Amino acid sequence: MIQPVILCGGAGTRLWPESRGDRAKQFLPLTGEKSLFEQTVQRTPAGPDFLPPVILCGDAHVAVVREQIGAKEASLLVEPMPRNTAAAIALAVAQADADTLLLVMPSDHVIADLPAFHAAIAKGARLAQQDWLVTFGITPDCPETGFGYIAGGAALGDEGFRVDRFIEKPPLADAEAMLAAGGYSWNAGIFLFRAARMRDAMLTHCRAIFEAADKAVAAGMRDGDACHADAIEFEKAPSVSIDYAVMEKDDRVAVVPASMGWSDLGSWQAVHGVGIKDGAGNAVSGDAFLHDCRGNLIRTGGKRVSVVGLSDIAVIVDGDDILVMPLERSQDVRTAAKARE
Repeated sequence: MIQPVILCGGAGTRLWPESRGDRAKQFLPLTGEKSLFEQTVQRTPAGPDFLPPVILCGDAHVAVVREQIGAKEASLLVEPMPRNTAAAIALAVAQADADTLLLVMPSDHVIADLPAFHAAIAKGARLAQQDWLVTFGITPDCPETGFGYIAGGAALGDEGFRVDRFIEKPPLADAEAMLAAGGYSWNAGIFLFRAARMRDAMLTHCRAIFEAADKAVAAGMRDGDACHADAIEFEKAPSVSIDYAVMEKDDRVAVVPASMGWSDLGSWQAVHGVGIKDGAGNAVSGDAFLHDCRGNLIRTGGKRVSVVGLSDIAVIVDGDDILVMPLERSQDVRTAAKARE
């Protein structure tokens, strides 16, 4: 049995103005009627293969998590303050049974090919049972500079590959070289491991993080289905990503490459890329009139929007905030979000 662990931290400011504050990206219906969080929960339904999920979130998101879970069985681990992914994962590890396989997933990604996703998990589970720390890599189809990369090494049977190294977001020339060479994957931030194996790895590589999380769980307050980690203890955890804290340091890390229709929806351009489009490549949500327009993303937010003679732009309406920009400038959204704080 595999225990899904769903990470719901993060404000998602790259998708401002829709994503902000209590309405973070993961709780928005960006690719259909269900929110990204709801889609994540549905990918690993409780049953013969998966235990009910553990959901890590902040205090501000407890209500929306419970609302969107509905009647599904789940437990919540509530972080009193953000401390990055290593500390969040340490909370889940600290309360897990030693031999439980933990599948750690971000709550704000899209995975279109569920059979491919489940096949990759099955491969990863076999490696995790052999005490590999498993990460899942996305087979690249373009020289993307916005993702970290994983270099695969020696084959581990038919399941995956030993990780040679992790690579920061590369310049274009390096990304093109890796795509041409093969053997590299995008780092999707999805992990699978036996709880006791990760506990030992954390005690070796980032003891302060694990001990702070362990004490925070032990001193935490229980509220029905939720454990609120103790703030005084949790605040002692250094704020470090799981890649830096453990995965890049451990000598027994494996990657399972997969092509599963994955996107991290890290920008409005990415939302346009996965959206349903008309014959002119426009992805429209809401009441919009378009004339002589191509390749646009229009999200009306309940307003009536008209666009004439424009191509490759985003128009995002949310309340009194309206964002208009070329889609290729999507990475600059944080500038506008910061100005409107």
